[in-house]
Amino acid sequence: MARFMPLGDAISEYLSDGQSVAFEGFSHLIPFAAAHETIRQGHRDLHLIRMTPDLVYDQMVGMGCARSVTFSYIGNPGIGLLRRMRDAIENGWPNSIEVCELSHAALANAYQAGASALPCAVFRGYQGVELPRVNDSVRFINCPFSGEKLAAVRSVRVDCAVIHAQKADHAGNVQIDGITGVQKEAVLSATRALVTVEEVVHELNAHPNACILPSWQVDAVCVVPGGAHPSYAFGYYDRDDAFYREWERISAGRSRFLAWMQRHVMDQSPEIFESRVSGQAGAE
Repeated sequence: MARFMPLGDAISEYLSDGQSVAFEGFSHLIPFAAAHETIRQGHRDLHLIRMTPDLVYDQMVGMGCARSVTFSYIGNPGIGLLRRMRDAIENGWPNSIEVCELSHAALANAYQAGASALPCAVFRGYQGVELPRVNDSVRFINCPFSGEKLAAVRSVRVDCAVIHAQKADHAGNVQIDGITGVQKEAVLSATRALVTVEEVVHELNAHPNACILPSWQVDAVCVVPGGAHPSYAFGYYDRDDAFYREWERISAGRSRFLAWMQRHVMDQSPEIFESRVSGQAGAE
């Protein structure tokens, strides 16, 4: 059953160095607050998994948290590169990382296979493309019934899944409104699951397309208003587009990046997110 606890305590209890960790959320509900607390606590040697490792993993990689990253897209959405990840991959700063690139379909299916306790995912894909030639994690099999050639990837089963959601009830049941990426599958594939939420309510009043995670599947619920900023939380606050644009400048140089992280992450607490929802970029 889910336990309600402060974010710092939850990260300390459920994340450990060397784990595989998925900080998931597609377009919105990206768990920035939890990622920042992970950085503050100095976790290292993590295998980070995420379909779209945008700014949140740029920051974690740049602060030395990762040994490897599995992903299906790298970039600052609508802006350009992730400069801290590129620096780690090309120059080994602050440390070298291994990367595994998959397609969106492959990684989504890998999460689903992990959630189903299967060893691999089988799907139609990777036909006539070059990625399998340079990625040994992509294989092909023949369907035993039709003989059709199908792609296969190893399932994703993480040590800890971390997501952000709009609300939970007092029992720890979690609801997600708006775009649902692979948050549910990531949680169901995980040994431990940590959810930050905007608020706790008496009744979820879930509508038919709500993404619900029952309390028995969640280990910890942390109330962190604004915990997805600078991404958005549908129905609560908008995406901070100014910050995504500003990140291009902040992340361009190592010293500027470190100075920003020190001031806005290392010297802050989880509660700082509530004050940032005003939509200000907060950059130097």
